[in-house]
Amino acid sequence: MTVTRQEELDALKEIGRIVADTMHAMAKAMQPGMTTRELDAIGAALLEREGAVSAPQSSYDFPGATCISVNEEIAHGIPGDRVIARGDLVNIDVSASKNGFFADTGATFRVSPVHPSLDRLCRDGKRAMWTGIAQVGSENPLAGIGNAIGRFAAGRGYTLIQNLASHGVGRSLHEEPEQIATWPTRNDKRRITKGLVFTVEPFLSKGGQWAADGDDGWTLYSEPRAPVVQYEHTVVATDGGAIVVTLPS
Repeated sequence: MTVTRQEELDALKEIGRIVADTMHAMAKAMQPGMTTRELDAIGAALLEREGAVSAPQSSYDFPGATCISVNEEIAHGIPGDRVIARGDLVNIDVSASKNGFFADTGATFRVSPVHPSLDRLCRDGKRAMWTGIAQVGSENPLAGIGNAIGRFAAGRGYTLIQNLASHGVGRSLHEEPEQIATWPTRNDKRRITKGLVFTVEPFLSKGGQWAADGDDGWTLYSEPRAPVVQYEHTVVATDGGAIVVTLPS
């Protein structure tokens, strides 16, 4: 989607606020002993209260209102009977639509106490996302996002999952431009156009290189197995940089 009118930006900010508020409320409610299904139910109720529709459910018939991935699960985890425990890394990914506009956000949260190295991984995962967002602007190279994130990751001894990319969003959950790398690339000559709506969502890891399919048809795992964190915002490109629409109220 390309934003051309203020009303479109306002609508994106509204659904962006809703998914951000939902994600942070879920994280605040999360506690050891809770199942991921119970956590998802909180998110589903919050989206319904705001008049929003779960995007993975409506777009792909995903078996949950949100994606909740724990530890070795790095993306698209199905809410279920898994019990959240102390020391877990829990990724909460919330995407939804309202009045025909979509927004997508996600973050990895720590269930204390966690090992100091995982705490650092989370902090650096968020920094990696903001490093990518800093490259967003009209006419900037799209590959600049992944190249900057790659320099950040390499300088701190991390790897990046190289088959889970950012993507266009706005009028649907996934749209053009598809496959926006959040790792270094050489052959992508695309430029960021003014008003373009897309996500920035690097997957930072302590050794993982690829996302591998699990047995349930949805959940993805690190290959090789290693801790992975993901942080994601939906942004709109402008001449002055990125407008982040997935900010909590």
